[in-house]
Amino acid sequence: MKSGKIRGDSRNAMVMPSPNTGPVSIAILAQAPIPGFAKARLIPAIGAHAAAVLQERLTGRTVATALAAGIGPVTLCCEPDATHDTFLKMVVRMKITLRPQPQGDLGARMLAAVAGSAGPVLVIGTDCPALTEAHLRSAASALREGNDVVLIPAENGGYVLVGLRKAQPTLFSNIAWVKSTVLADMRARIVEQRLMLVERPPLWGVDTEIDLARLEREFPEFKL
Repeated sequence: MKSGKIRGDSRNAMVMPSPNTGPVSIAILAQAPIPGFAKARLIPAIGAHAAAVLQERLTGRTVATALAAGIGPVTLCCEPDATHDTFLKMVVRMKITLRPQPQGDLGARMLAAVAGSAGPVLVIGTDCPALTEAHLRSAASALREGNDVVLIPAENGGYVLVGLRKAQPTLFSNIAWVKSTVLADMRARIVEQRLMLVERPPLWGVDTEIDLARLEREFPEFKL
């Protein structure tokens, strides 16, 4: 462990934590499981109630995975607010913090999640049951090693995780949040800002009826 700068009597010196072991926060962007609001793209396939049930299960799994990673504090950033019973029950049972998401596009909400953390942070959604604690620990290690940004792309476009050593507002502003281009736009911004990027292999998320079939195959506990 590295020590901080010592002044005077070394016996009274404060030992500073190594950047390779410091906490990395996790901010989870989550929709309240409200029928007609949650997982709207899947409603035509499975109905509003089932979509809300799926959202609740995915959120529970994501929170449990974040806590199991053990890398730092976990915040659930709630949409449209933090008052839904599902969120309130979670905060009683689990060591997490609730925070409402602000108004605005995805970039504004992600930036708020990053700005709410004092140090390095991983921002994730709830749509990727394939995301494990090992993925989160690996991403945290990339930031602790001095990299500015870590990304886990999504197989169908966009990304599953973005991690930042410190807030980078330019990465989230004036972005067209279209899955087919958003990852390329993010990479271009990272290059423009001369930031050090680590990119992990892509993972898949639950966004379409095809994804639902894969979810039931690979994670039978999610079968509706």
